[in-house]
Amino acid sequence: MSVWDDLDLLLDSPSSLTVTSSARGTVKDKANFKVEEDVSALRKAIEGVGTTEKTLVEVLTQRSNAQRQLIAKAYEKATGRKLAADIEGDTHGDFEDVLVALVTDPAIYDCREVIKAIKGAGTTESTLTEIFASRSNRQIKVLSEAYLAETGKSMIHDLQSEVGGDYGKALLILAEGKRDESTNVDAAKAKADAKALYEAGEKKWGTDEGAFIDVLCHRSIPQLRQTLVEYKNISKKTLQESIESEMSGNLESLLVAVVKCVKNVPAYLAERLFKSMKGAGTTESDLTRIIVSRSELDLLDIRAEYKKLFGSSLYTQLESEVSSSYGDTLKSLCGQD
Repeated sequence: MSVWDDLDLLLDSPSSLTVTSSARGTVKDKANFKVEEDVSALRKAIEGVGTTEKTLVEVLTQRSNAQRQLIAKAYEKATGRKLAADIEGDTHGDFEDVLVALVTDPAIYDCREVIKAIKGAGTTESTLTEIFASRSNRQIKVLSEAYLAETGKSMIHDLQSEVGGDYGKALLILAEGKRDESTNVDAAKAKADAKALYEAGEKKWGTDEGAFIDVLCHRSIPQLRQTLVEYKNISKKTLQESIESEMSGNLESLLVAVVKCVKNVPAYLAERLFKSMKGAGTTESDLTRIIVSRSELDLLDIRAEYKKLFGSSLYTQLESEVSSSYGDTLKSLCGQD
């Protein structure tokens, strides 16, 4: 039985889509934080002959993002140069990407990942799917404000011209960040929704994708959890299994991601991390994004789910998959079990 089939624990477990505290992060504010000391250590590391990668990793991974923002401000005041620009000039490749991500405000970082996913030839749907399925309304709101500030354009407008079909329809609903947030569960409505989904998929020839999009992208998390339980009672299959057998392509991936995030965002992201390291070659951009963007939110939970799902610790996996200063940065953010 996979982690995704066990619905019994579902109704009582907290959801990271509704939790606002950051108590489950691996990175916390550093006690006795002295911004001037950090700035001078970074200057020495960057301005000296050859860059001292070790100092960059130590300072930037052991401070919270709020503290890094203070460092970046003080650095610019002291040198007249932006810290991110100096990092870009002094490092390269994945190491540069992860350090720049660390000194970027979280909402702006999310927004730049969205821009990267829709810019250039072809759209990186998997990135858009991951971001919009796993973020709360509040995170999506600040992301779209950051997008407007960065580009001068509305994020929804830009997405509209990039994604189409049923996938585009579902993604745009999620990108509006208007999922119902009530904590009350209407059991009768959950039963009715489950029945409607069963009749729109399993039970009929051809699938009515619109019904799935409507329910999965609008209902509250507690309401959807109840619906998943009711669906299994009616269908004997889980809703995820039905989506997988009824749909294909990007829409299938998005709706499965939504169902997984309704159940357990950390387990969904643990799976994404595993996939980014599996097989030949590593998808560094996914590794960087997930580890950096969750380091102050729920990386402890992601680590625990990773171990449960794949039998080895995330740290051990990183040790065997990523090396040099880039690997050191990710391992430092991840922390050992």
